[in-house]
Parts: sequence; C-alpha cells; structure tokens
Amino acid sequence: MTRSALLLLADSRFPAGAHAYSGGLESAVAAGRVHDAATLHEFLLGRVHTAALVGASFAAASWFSTDPEPLAELDYEYDVRLLSPTLRQGSRRLGRHLLRAVAATWPSPRLDLVRGLDLAGAHHPLVLGAACAAAELTVDDAAACAVHGILTTPASAAVKLLGLDPNEVSAVLARLAPTADRIAVKAVALARMARLRSDPGMLPALGSPLLDLTAEDHAGWEVRLFAS
Repeated sequence: MTRSALLLLADSRFPAGAHAYSGGLESAVAAGRVHDAATLHEFLLGRVHTAALVGASFAAASWFSTDPEPLAELDYEYDVRLLSPTLRQGSRRLGRHLLRAVAATWPSPRLDLVRGLDLAGAHHPLVLGAACAAAELTVDDAAACAVHGILTTPASAAVKLLGLDPNEVSAVLARLAPTADRIAVKAVALARMARLRSDPGMLPALGSPLLDLTAEDHAGWEVRLFAS
C-alpha cells in the first residue's frame, strides 16, 4: 500500500468523471434549499449519513470480493437501492469512467471481475472497491475514498453553482471530516458483517427520496451545468 496511490485516487484531477456531477446539488440550489455555506453543510451532512454510508459499505464489500458471483450479487443489491433510473445510469456511467482510468493506472486482474458484471458497466462503488484493491490500498482506504468522493463532488459543484469562496467550502468539508471518518469506519464494519454472513442484503439501504425525485426532474432540464 502506498499513501500516494490513495491521494491520487481521491484527487479531483484523477480522470474518473466525477467533475460532471453535482450529487443532486444543482437541483437543491435551483429549489433554494442550498444557498450558502451553512445550508451546504446541512446538505452534505445528510449525504454523509445516507449516500456516503451506503456507497462506502459497497466499496468495502467489493474490496473483499474476489469472485464473480459475490460481486454480481453486490451489483444487484446496489442497483435496487437506487430508486431513480437516472441515478442508476449515472452510477454505472461513473463506474465505466473510473474503470478506464484505473485500468490505465493500476492494471490488475481484480478489474476484470467488475468489467464483466454488466454490459452497461458495474456500479461506481463496486469499481472503486476493486480499484483500491488494484492499487494495493486497504479496505479502510476504499471506504474513506468513497465517503470523500460523495462529499467533495457536491462541494466542488457548490463553488460553480453558488459562487462560494473555495476556502469557505473547504472549511465546510473540514468540519465534516470527523463525521466522515466515523462513517467510513462504520461502513467497513457493516461490509465485514455482510461478508461473514454471506448476505449482501445486510448492507445499508439508506435513501434520499427527495434527491431521487429531483434527479428525474433534473434529467429533463433543457439547460443544466451538471449531469445530475
């Protein structure tokens, strides 16, 4: 394991496609629910306890999985947790982008497992878990990287959508860091338990109904800055 590999994978400049997404923030800004640093903090706090915990748990579970059948079960379980067809498509699209970038950076047989899961591409958290394994990172790194990405994607979008000071946005992320660390630890524990019981259905299924609904509405906008 190298710390540099983790920094590279978590870097927003890594060509994984996340820059094209806002994690639901564009709709929240348009509706007036997020309009400053304080409301951005509230939005991200909700994300860390829902999408981040789910995504990190599946990334950790994918890191543990070295056979096609358990990975296929994980892919199915994550798919049914995304009620919005738009979000399901976006997750698979991000998975394809990440897989291409990681395959060029850390070629590994682990990537072949997720590559064969679905013609549309494996879901992003599963690819991320395999990517961390390919880069010889730990399962804790996989969970932390998943949480980090789910928070920083909308945080970066906030700078463009709201014109917030990037320093102010960084301060919001810093205040959330202890919570993000706890969520990553919890995600690994949940993934270990699901693996012990051979039951991926035990992984968390925490949703955000409003974000599911607004994702479908957002997909029909004629003018938008982000894919979601």
